[in-house]
Amino acid sequence: MAYSKKYEPIQGGGSLIVAYQIANKKVIIVGGGNVAAQRIVSLKMADAHVTVVCPESGLVEEVRYRIENKEVDWINRKFIDQDLDHVDMCLTALDDHEESLRIGQLCRERRIPVNVADVPPLCDFYFMSQHRDGPLQLAVSTNGQGPKLANMIRVEAAKSLPPNMGSVIERMGRLRAKVKEWEPSMKNSGKRMTWITLLCEKWGLDGMAKLNEVDEEHEAAVFEELRKHFLIGSVPSVEDILSRKAL
Repeated sequence: MAYSKKYEPIQGGGSLIVAYQIANKKVIIVGGGNVAAQRIVSLKMADAHVTVVCPESGLVEEVRYRIENKEVDWINRKFIDQDLDHVDMCLTALDDHEESLRIGQLCRERRIPVNVADVPPLCDFYFMSQHRDGPLQLAVSTNGQGPKLANMIRVEAAKSLPPNMGSVIERMGRLRAKVKEWEPSMKNSGKRMTWITLLCEKWGLDGMAKLNEVDEEHEAAVFEELRKHFLIGSVPSVEDILSRKAL
């Protein structure tokens, strides 16, 4: 069969990059050291229900703080197999390599997603180096091969963004909601998505970042100007819209 265009070959060997929705799911972290502290931050940003299993003597200062601040639950002893009952995910952060491997294998047998620190072959998923700015999450993965390099790449990528992109994204989210109000019919969803896409492409990141110049008092006026363009199917320049923000 002849095809009208050529397609890029698929490069295997990577990971499936997804935004894992784990809010209110039960996650246990076995261990209480610095790695555990990092994992707590990542999991609580995703609103997971976290339990740390570790004797008090193994807790670093940050993990103690999270426990005392009631951000995580704590079981003051070493891990036992029953700790995996009714959990949705397990992370091991132990210096005991053999125990980490055993817990990892036990999770596999129970079909519980597991991350075994420093043992990539036993990990169902990896943690990525992450930049966070409100709704914006920028993550870099080296598939477990270079965590420090991932961190360096993430820092450089974040530097390349206009400042305060999180607030820009929030405002664009409100604009998307407005567009749906302007044209609520499901049959016209394509029109809505096309117009938003063309607007983003025309303005670019730097143009959208100029929305930070608009205070809350003038946001409604800006959206009203955009509504006029949307209804006739035109895509204005950001300069034209901002020049009318006081109307």
